[in-house]
Amino acid sequence: MNAPADLAARTARVERDTRETMIAVELNLDGSGRSQLATGVPFLDHMLDQVARHGMVDLAVKAEGDLHIDAHHTVEDVGIVVGQAVAKALGDKAGLVRYGHAYVPLDEALSRVVIDLSGRPGLEFHVAFTRARIGSFDVDLAHEFFQGFVNHALATVHVDNLRGANAHHQCETVFKAFGRALRMAVARDPRSGGAIPSTKGAL
Repeated sequence: MNAPADLAARTARVERDTRETMIAVELNLDGSGRSQLATGVPFLDHMLDQVARHGMVDLAVKAEGDLHIDAHHTVEDVGIVVGQAVAKALGDKAGLVRYGHAYVPLDEALSRVVIDLSGRPGLEFHVAFTRARIGSFDVDLAHEFFQGFVNHALATVHVDNLRGANAHHQCETVFKAFGRALRMAVARDPRSGGAIPSTKGAL
């Protein structure tokens, strides 16, 4: 029997090993924003730290990947495993708010992220980065992270960078807004009575 929504621990540990990457993720949706991050991709660690801090989730990620080729597989697969961990921690989604949204500015940059924990994967990613790399980080990989996440969290996520001139600021506002929107979406709704937030009765 499932524990009541107000008592259940919303935590997960997921491991994924392939010929390209070995990844372990530990997640607590009701955390305090702590993170332990070692992906081998420093900028990704920086972005995941934003998600943990602003999403108020505890997140530990350890990844070993084929970085001698490039960071693509590592970033994408981290998105996959974080998505799997979120889905596992949410369980049947009873009592959830389900939807979340956030606007986050950073100096000249402003981004909006909207999340629906719908059970259906979908990504709309509209970020026109002003340069191709942030340090050594290929900005195309931000999209790959979110694509991996939505496919395995079974969530619909809309990402819009509304303005920005500095690519670092653009990307950081996206990840901060994602954390804030996720925090809202996974929150327990005290008025729901533990019901699944769908007229279908399932998500």
